[in-house]
Amino acid sequence: MEPSELPETAALRAYSEQLQQKFSQMVEQAPALVEKARAVQVTEKSKDGLVTVTVGPRGDLVRLDLDPRIYRRPDSRELADTITATVQKAIGKARDQVVETFESIIPPEQMRATVEGDLDGMLGAMNQQIQGR
Repeated sequence: MEPSELPETAALRAYSEQLQQKFSQMVEQAPALVEKARAVQVTEKSKDGLVTVTVGPRGDLVRLDLDPRIYRRPDSRELADTITATVQKAIGKARDQVVETFESIIPPEQMRATVEGDLDGMLGAMNQQIQGR
């Protein structure tokens, strides 16, 4: 820190240097990590074993398999709830895998906020870095 520099300026300078280092690291590692993240697929089975779903890295439904035994219990609301819960569980696991994939270059809380579209979380993580916390 230069003698005439305010603490906030020094923190911003340090953060800027960190960003430059991270950017260089990202440029080097990102292509392989992006390919790995794009390949993420999570398959999850419902508690009753009648519903199996596979989702991609963005939570997009790739495959849905319904065991023929579902027709023995013709409760469409229960089936819909089971499918929804199973898809949500798979999406959560896919997000976790994407966050883990980028862990070497992006802090997990920042990546999770990005994956979940949480603008407040992203800005909060950046603010904490600027403040040196």
